[in-house]
Amino acid sequence: MATRRLGIIMHGVTGRMGMNQHLIRSICAIRAEGGVLLANGDRVMPDPLLVGRNAEKIEALARANGIARWGTNLDAALASREDAVFFDAGTTQMRPQLLARALRAGKHVYCEKPIATNLNAAVEIARLAQA
Repeated sequence: MATRRLGIIMHGVTGRMGMNQHLIRSICAIRAEGGVLLANGDRVMPDPLLVGRNAEKIEALARANGIARWGTNLDAALASREDAVFFDAGTTQMRPQLLARALRAGKHVYCEKPIATNLNAAVEIARLAQA
């Protein structure tokens, strides 16, 4: 039985939904339980990297939740080969551009809904994801 690390870039988690629902009640809870048990007996352990604009807020949130990795440089986070997943809980208006950047960086994407404020932007993100 092995533990597999899953690096997750978490953007926008200083907001209420991103922090409470996605970070604390999901990722932190999974980590507290020892990860997700797979059918073969291995475990997947999420390793979040918190990214945001306000360094003080991100650092405080990381410390309060026992998370070692945090920063303000989204480009550096997206360039990292250590992190395969990009999660976005930022503003809906910014989401299409952020998701496009993550997809172009080769990341798997999970995000708050909606993915865009209009149909054309949502379809463009879906096409980019399929490509």
